[in-house]
Amino acid sequence: MGPTRRLCVQTKPNGGLSMTTEELSESELAGAPAATVAEPPPRWSPLILVSLGTFITVLDFFIVNVAVPDIQQSLHASSVAVQFVLAGYGLPLATLMITSGRMGDLYGRRRLFVIGLALFTAASACAGLAQSPAHLVAARVFQGIAASLVTPQVLALLGAMYQGKARAVAFNVYGLAIGLAAVFGQLIGGSLIALDPGGLGWRAIFLVNVPVGLVAVALVPRLVPESRGGGRTRLDVIGMLLVMLGLVAIVLPLTEGRELGWPLWSVLCLIAAVPVLAVFAAQQHRGTVRGGAPLVNTTLFRSRAFSVGLFAMMFYYATMGACFLVLSLYLQQGRGMSPLGSGLLYLPLGAGFFAATALAGRLVGRLGRQAPAVGALLVVVGYGTLAALVSGIGVGGQVEWLAGPLLVAGLGMGLTMAPLSSMVLAPITADHAAAASGVLTTAQEIGATVGTALIGSIFFRMVGDHTRPPATSHAFSVCLAVLVAFDLLVVVLVQFMGRASDPAVD
Repeated sequence: MGPTRRLCVQTKPNGGLSMTTEELSESELAGAPAATVAEPPPRWSPLILVSLGTFITVLDFFIVNVAVPDIQQSLHASSVAVQFVLAGYGLPLATLMITSGRMGDLYGRRRLFVIGLALFTAASACAGLAQSPAHLVAARVFQGIAASLVTPQVLALLGAMYQGKARAVAFNVYGLAIGLAAVFGQLIGGSLIALDPGGLGWRAIFLVNVPVGLVAVALVPRLVPESRGGGRTRLDVIGMLLVMLGLVAIVLPLTEGRELGWPLWSVLCLIAAVPVLAVFAAQQHRGTVRGGAPLVNTTLFRSRAFSVGLFAMMFYYATMGACFLVLSLYLQQGRGMSPLGSGLLYLPLGAGFFAATALAGRLVGRLGRQAPAVGALLVVVGYGTLAALVSGIGVGGQVEWLAGPLLVAGLGMGLTMAPLSSMVLAPITADHAAAASGVLTTAQEIGATVGTALIGSIFFRMVGDHTRPPATSHAFSVCLAVLVAFDLLVVVLVQFMGRASDPAVD
């Protein structure tokens, strides 16, 4: 236990008061009366605003899925164009976040957050007003670029604004915002399309972002304090280009290769990504050793909590994103449910996620660093039970039976997401907070992309061209078995993360 400080109030010669601190030894502390100085309560309005920005950027990753048929019919879009509407958002989001995180450390995290949110609002308006497939694809790419400016700043801003228990609560709210946006994206999109406000149809899923974004852009500069890393230095342009090229070579073929039948270019891109990212890693390490300003300070990876935790996050997000994909396919293609009807079945999943997130602080206090491992085990139980039920009822049994395992899976997700993020970032100092957040969120996006591509390939290969309902239920069960294996890997990796107090970046 280190030295403890107490607050002392002294009288100045002019009659005023000054406050100083002095250290208390452990023996003094033991004999001191149990008196504490009340700290001012944390301000939660900044947390709400930052979480709101997180919610709408994550929501737009998922909400488009249910609008694809309407978009295709309204804009006379080809299947290739629809694929780019979906991938146009995720590709720049995954490839630019490391760069954006470093820019936040250098130029101000609140500044990048506000700029990104303003651009995201404008891009959402463009998407909602699109009159052609090309226009919509361009707007979606614009949205992804803007979201990449917003996303890596969030955890860094929260880490700078809140400490101790307040920080744990803030990280839980952050996880809740992501989880609710992901879990309820289909339900929100289906509801907006069904309600058809103002006759907007699918356009409402984009235009709803505009008033929310405008309010947030107006209030964030007033309520959220600015923070940045120590020292002002230039951006590592060479590193920026290398990491963008390497990540594009991974993400692009994974998002488009499956739909196009894995053409030769997609395989070559994946092969080329290995040497490009190896050169990037060497260039970043050389810059770190020489005391330069690399895009990613490689001493971040000295912490087992950070380096091993990144792999745990990748596997966790691979399971979550892939589960949402195959669950929607099973419900809509296998059981013939509408987007809104299938979205309603996500309610038990969301209820479990909300309940676990609300209780995460207490549960982490009891379980410690094993909390995300317990959460991943709950997801295993939920997915395993769901696979067994679907194997039994196929596509003709009562769909309500699925609510129970979905509730358990949601509980596990809520107990994993925020505590695991907190463990990964705990050893990182303030100077590298946004850059580390950028690496973390990039790992999340790549995990979700890889998981979706892999599980999607398994599902469609088993179903074949005719999407026969019996084949759909069997494919869904097999995919869930693979996801169970992924979540068991998360449990194992958590055991190798060490303590949150492991060495941090100097």
